Amino acid sequence: MAKLQDILQWCNQTLKTGEFKDYAPNGLQIEGKQEVRKILCAVTASQDAVDAAIDQGADLLLVHHGYFWKGEAYPITGMRGKRIKSLIQHDISLVAYHLPLDSHPVLGNNAAIADLLELENLEALDPEEKHPIGNTGYLKQAMTPESFKSFVSERLLFNAIHLPAEKTTIQKVGFCTGGAQDFIGKAAQQNCDAYISGEVSERTFYEAKELGVHYFACGHHATERYGVQQLAKAVSEQFNIEYSYFELNNPI
Repeated sequence: MAKLQDILQWCNQTLKTGEFKDYAPNGLQIEGKQEVRKILCAVTASQDAVDAAIDQGADLLLVHHGYFWKGEAYPITGMRGKRIKSLIQHDISLVAYHLPLDSHPVLGNNAAIADLLELENLEALDPEEKHPIGNTGYLKQAMTPESFKSFVSERLLFNAIHLPAEKTTIQKVGFCTGGAQDFIGKAAQQNCDAYISGEVSERTFYEAKELGVHYFACGHHATERYGVQQLAKAVSEQFNIEYSYFELNNPI
């Protein structure tokens, strides 16, 4: 058992949340029990994840995608109202970390992608960022675009969508998880052969061709399922409490 405030303090310090300008509040979003015995982590605070937290007797739901996003309507009604009501009724805290969890060099989503793809010599996708939310790295051996598509699909458990460019081999790879398809321009500036993110837009087809960078869309959910698990595991080890992961088969 651990105190909620101790967990929050440790997470906020570890992820350096105060040094990020984000689209939603990082840290505690809904306050529940002050004593935490079990954490459930999930990519998104969907109703399914909330129900799983209730069913499993979790005291804290830890997610990457929480609530109160910039531009979201203020009234807590409808679908979001139902989710929040469920959490409050069962005294479950909601804790969310967005960009700080993408960026963290050990626990983050991008760090996990680098490990899974065995990328070496990592650098910032944008060298001007204090805490880069995207990175570049090198494959141990160059691959053809076709082989690389099979490789990332197998490693990330997602049938990657490939938008082709002219290059016949891939070795330097840029990557930023989630909905960062528009960072393909930064990948081109860093002379990447390929760029990986989660989502894909119609315009990205032309950008990949004209910028000369192969683009691989590997799923928003699929590329961001790792950070919350690594953070929950680290909290579990730090405070000697139980955690579990809720996985929803999200095809996007």
